[in-house]
Amino acid sequence: MKAIECLKYGDVENLVLRNIKKPTPKDNEILIKIHATAVTASDVLIRKMEEAPHLKFMLQIIFGFRRPRNPVLGMITSGIVERKGKNVTLFEIGDEVFAYGSISPTKRRFGSYAEYICLPENWNLALKPVNLSFEEAAAIPYGGLLASHLLKKTSINRGDKVLIYGASGSIGTMAIQLAKHMGAHVTSVCSGRNFELVTSLGSDKMIDYTLENAEKQLERYEYVIDAVGNSKSSKLKEKSKKALTSNGKYISIDLGTPSTTKEAFFNLKTLVEQEKIIPVIDRIYPLEKIAEAHRYVEMGHKRGNVVVTI
Repeated sequence: MKAIECLKYGDVENLVLRNIKKPTPKDNEILIKIHATAVTASDVLIRKMEEAPHLKFMLQIIFGFRRPRNPVLGMITSGIVERKGKNVTLFEIGDEVFAYGSISPTKRRFGSYAEYICLPENWNLALKPVNLSFEEAAAIPYGGLLASHLLKKTSINRGDKVLIYGASGSIGTMAIQLAKHMGAHVTSVCSGRNFELVTSLGSDKMIDYTLENAEKQLERYEYVIDAVGNSKSSKLKEKSKKALTSNGKYISIDLGTPSTTKEAFFNLKTLVEQEKIIPVIDRIYPLEKIAEAHRYVEMGHKRGNVVVTI
């Protein structure tokens, strides 16, 4: 089968299209013919491996030292069940499914930059929402699960003011929708070119972080949610950390290890089917141009998700 392998850490030129052996499902696994996956900020982080020395060492213990232990990256799958193990009861051949290859910090599986992948039936794996295409389904798990992780740390009451920094990315676009679903009054921090997008997702107010003195637009918030983490900062971001009510809380995607629970995964599926949340796709690339997709994500200005068709 065709797959993209990361031959070593570093530039996008290390992502190479190769023919590798097609996987065979174990007794509790299904074999999925992948129709779409996505390139995420986490994929770029793993491929580059340019973090501070102590963090880099920790990441290499997890993922491998000179190159990824599993050279086929990618954790998002959208496709069709082609085979199943003898003990599988939840899925049938021909089912359209979507998945995220992680259910805990110690249980993760890469390999979706390929034509096929095997996943255990009891992971973050479900029938694809019928109202989504394969490409749209691939735009749900990453941002949706990480946004769910952030919102789980809140106790939002109707009318609470919530500031989302990095509102136009894959995590931020989901965080807007989930916070609105919980009844929040949402202020989105993004560039002015993304105001129309975040408004369409339910944002009540916008702040353009590129403007001088943008911090003067800050109010007091019950929650400030940082959806970009330490990779980006600004005067506005530093000021927003203190723009809290007396009981307010600042929550960053870089604080602690994000959880990707089955409960959150199936909640996203339900909300999508109820049309309470929608996927946001910036660009779509074919598998053969995944290096271009990585370059685009690495620039740090994507809106929503970058999807790859296979």
